[in-house]
Amino acid sequence: MNSSSAKERRALILRLLEQKEEVQVTEISRETGISEVTIRKDLTILQNRHLLLRTRGGAMRKPIENTNEETAVEKKRMFNIREKQRIGEEAVKLIKDGDFIMLDSGSTTLEVARHLGKFQHLRILTNAMNIATELMNYKRFDVVLLGGNVRVNSLSMVGPLALSVLRNFSGYKLFLGVDSFSIENGVSTPSMEEALLNQIMIQQAGKVIAVFDSSKFNKRSFVHVANANELDYIITDNAIPTGMTGKLKAAGVEVRVA
Repeated sequence: MNSSSAKERRALILRLLEQKEEVQVTEISRETGISEVTIRKDLTILQNRHLLLRTRGGAMRKPIENTNEETAVEKKRMFNIREKQRIGEEAVKLIKDGDFIMLDSGSTTLEVARHLGKFQHLRILTNAMNIATELMNYKRFDVVLLGGNVRVNSLSMVGPLALSVLRNFSGYKLFLGVDSFSIENGVSTPSMEEALLNQIMIQQAGKVIAVFDSSKFNKRSFVHVANANELDYIITDNAIPTGMTGKLKAAGVEVRVA
């Protein structure tokens, strides 16, 4: 292991933390033959990527975070803007002219809407008022906005009316916004109303494409939405946690990095 690449070294450290909650620098050095100085540097980098927690003399597994507080959509737009723009650009590569698509509410799905300029004919269903407004700028798409109660934080439509309208549509390519994701718990969200709507979206969809930046990985919110294997694609940025792509592939999910 002395000549291993930085990527291989860090992947090994994360694998060790999957086997036990905490490891020491001396222990890693003994098992791998890597110098303690190099290991400390690797641990610092992995901590900066939010993949582990440094401890005195070593590191411990980063617990899955509970994220039960919802952030307003206008604030979400300020986080990881460039990453979301690249994800939106990558996501439209899965669309072709004439498609029927659904855009879930969210700051990243809004970026998908902003990258649809090359298409001439699309049928688009959305539950988000701000996304519907964005789509009106194209003046050529067939756009349906779900009715229902308006949620101020997400500008999305929820409730019995939204669910009733949604059940009339099926077979679309769903671009799903995600608040939190982990391999163990799948997709989750702070809102019970949003979770129920998302569950029906997924049931009715022909393809499920989750679009979210890497800050959403290894987190868990209040309400479960879907298991990892219910997703067909995940589109994210290049800071995806080490080892996550392999785990998702094993679950049958294709990962695209923007």
